[in-house]
Amino acid sequence: MRSVWMAITCGAWLVCGRVSAAALPPLPLHECRLEHPLKISSVAARCGVLSVPENPAAPAGAHIDLHVAVVPALNRRAVAPPLFILAGGPGQAASDLYASTASAFARINRNHDIVLLDQRGTGRSAPLTCRYPDDWLETADELPRVRQATLDCLGKLGDRVRYYTTSVAVGDLDQVRRALNFERIDLYGSSYGTRVAQLYMRRHPDAIHAVILDGVTYPEQAIGPDTPGDGERALDLIVARCKAAADCSGAYPALQQDLDALRRRFGPARQTLTLDDPDGGLPLVLEFDRGLLNGALRFLSYNAAEASLLPTLIHQGAAGNLGPLAAQTIMMGRQIGDQLASGMQNTVICSEDVPRFSGAHIDRQRLALTYQGTDQLDALEQICALWPRGPVDADLHDALASDIPTLLLSGEADPVTPPEDAERAARGLTHHRSLVLPGEGHGQAATGCMPRLMADFLDDPVPSALDATCLERHRPAPFFVALTGPSP
Repeated sequence: MRSVWMAITCGAWLVCGRVSAAALPPLPLHECRLEHPLKISSVAARCGVLSVPENPAAPAGAHIDLHVAVVPALNRRAVAPPLFILAGGPGQAASDLYASTASAFARINRNHDIVLLDQRGTGRSAPLTCRYPDDWLETADELPRVRQATLDCLGKLGDRVRYYTTSVAVGDLDQVRRALNFERIDLYGSSYGTRVAQLYMRRHPDAIHAVILDGVTYPEQAIGPDTPGDGERALDLIVARCKAAADCSGAYPALQQDLDALRRRFGPARQTLTLDDPDGGLPLVLEFDRGLLNGALRFLSYNAAEASLLPTLIHQGAAGNLGPLAAQTIMMGRQIGDQLASGMQNTVICSEDVPRFSGAHIDRQRLALTYQGTDQLDALEQICALWPRGPVDADLHDALASDIPTLLLSGEADPVTPPEDAERAARGLTHHRSLVLPGEGHGQAATGCMPRLMADFLDDPVPSALDATCLERHRPAPFFVALTGPSP
């Protein structure tokens, strides 16, 4: 319960100056460990379960268990507000995100408890898991398999999937805050988690001390139609950065031509490959086609560390050695797929985003010119024609006006939430600071000096006073100039 772990963070059965007088009964917590998704490490925490109605409008009906974990502040006398971490996807669990990136929050954890609520439908909070074709198979000829997988998932999960929207999740978040007896909290939202954070800012502004939005979506945005154009822009920036780097341009002087050749070839063409499975080493036979190439370009554009591989893999592929590009894509696709609850993702996008497609002007001819084309958009429309829609706040997509101190983080070459999205989100934020990291992609929490900047901001949330001069020295990861790595 709250009082149990307060003995750790405060050194006694103390209130720490941040417990609400009108709190709910405290949530019992027990010792636990949060395991890295790849099982390479774990983090000590205190875990508990909060039972909530699956349908908030029917409190006497079926309940689900929300998994909550608290990583107590290292400073046992700390009185700073706790930081709630909101994961992306949609479909990633906060506990998985934190276990993967705990070092990025280590400075914050000195004085702030870290609170991890696996959003309903993810992780260990009644996960909505489905089996879909691999993420690079959402091409036109795979749509029948996508439809069948959707029907199979609904046959398993049923109509109850409708109760897993952002609006319902924000209600859960506030129940957890009150069950842990916190008056005010800080929020860190990553990617889709920035939508959750902004809706919480709208619903419960008095409960928030400060907010960090990383890889920012803006409230008016419908996820989907902008992604192919954003991905193309990010790929262009990566190629341009290679051209501007002496080592990379020296090793791959014809990188753009290599990329263009691959894209021309794997429009109509397919090639059967046999390679060692990157997970088990057994022989794997697959067809390299447009979908697999598009998946490679998309996955490897997500951040600068992964983008550092792209020139070498593109060059190797254009020269006929497609194995390394295919293996890297398969490995990354599996890792992403294993962490995302696709049923929860369907509920969010089908309830909150796809219904807005009809009112938006979607230039399919322009999208067709991008490497992603309309494949994902077509797949979403197929899924959402079948998927039940759930409750959505009427103002979810209204512009947000707020004076809550907010730090917005963007990567210059982000393929899904470019800096322009953060600029739009910031228009109604009267007390904000926006930071853009050159050459970086999606998600900045662990990048360069950002862990220190985030901690400084939460300790003193005055956006204009934040000293971010350390970013002037930041450089993205260098490009590989061979399969063995970058230049010495």
